[in-house]
Amino acid sequence: MVLLRRHDVTLTAPGGLGIDHMVPLAEAWDSGAHTWTPARREAYANDLDADRNLVAVTARTNRSNADQDPADWQPPLADASCTYATDWVATKPRWQLTVDDRERDALTALAAGCGQETVSYEPAP
Repeated sequence: MVLLRRHDVTLTAPGGLGIDHMVPLAEAWDSGAHTWTPARREAYANDLDADRNLVAVTARTNRSNADQDPADWQPPLADASCTYATDWVATKPRWQLTVDDRERDALTALAAGCGQETVSYEPAP
């Protein structure tokens, strides 16, 4: 049984996977979530309505990216970079989170290596 096959990684045991927030909780806090009500923070942490907010990752990747934004961490595989950038960019406006200059510069550099990506999102309730 294959649980995850993505970016040249195939996992067959659930112990190798973790669920991670595309925009980590600490980054969301620094980007505006500190002003939210507890209910809104809980809604963000458990957002199952957006395919891009919660992602299955290997435990190794989950540990390596910790709570960093794209200025400090990017996927180790080049072919994952465009998906990562697109998902990050879709998550921030969904939750009305801010983007700092270093983060914007890193995302701009990532996007330069991508084709025409369409970023769409639905504002969070």
